[in-house]
Amino acid sequence: MNNQLTVDLNCDLGESFGSWVMGDDKAILPYVSSVNIACGFHAGDPATMMNTLALAKQHGVSVGAHPGFQDLAGFGRREMQVTAREVYNLVVYQIGALASCAHVQTLNLHHVKPHGALYNMAARRPDLAEAIAQAVYDLDPALILYGLSGSELIRAGRSKGLKVYNEVFADRTYQQDGTLTPRSQEDALIRDPEQAASQVINMVKDGKVTSLQGVTVDIQADTICLHGDNATAIQFAKTIHQRLKEYDILPL
Repeated sequence: MNNQLTVDLNCDLGESFGSWVMGDDKAILPYVSSVNIACGFHAGDPATMMNTLALAKQHGVSVGAHPGFQDLAGFGRREMQVTAREVYNLVVYQIGALASCAHVQTLNLHHVKPHGALYNMAARRPDLAEAIAQAVYDLDPALILYGLSGSELIRAGRSKGLKVYNEVFADRTYQQDGTLTPRSQEDALIRDPEQAASQVINMVKDGKVTSLQGVTVDIQADTICLHGDNATAIQFAKTIHQRLKEYDILPL
């Protein structure tokens, strides 16, 4: 039996827009195994999408679509009143846009990971989760669906027959029900790279995370998210990448 531990380390990239720059995509790419590229709704534009795909290809990392709400001003982090059909349509549209940009660069999309408020709403609402899973399946049933570990999105993906990756977060704190602490709360973010790396190792090796309430929560970690918009994202990436190597945890 092979007991080798593996995990995917992903990062949200391509979130610049026009002359406005978000993060240092080029610097973080050597430390991750997959990237989620904004598709022009919450961030990104055609040039940014094309350039980010080219950078990812250069570094040999897997590329995925990162669809979100059409909310540039709010960076896709504001919840919106939407129907399941509207969610289906916006996800199809955005995956299709990035897939076309990838196609002309002889790249195939590897996965889909919703962004921001859309991701969080789909984690708890079965109707939105089903709409996203259906959109992914209808476009390409070989695509992997990334979703919050143990969430409605993971259940919806499985029910459609999609391969799913349970996602955990390196730089976010957790509540005792396994959900992320809302960003509106002061203690939502982990700002110490060493603390983030320790949380990652516990989630990958032991399948556990300690909530802010001090409760140990069972969690499945197939992929770990690093936020590229974090001011210390590069240091986080280096520290976590090094810690995974120390524990002989290989890229998925």
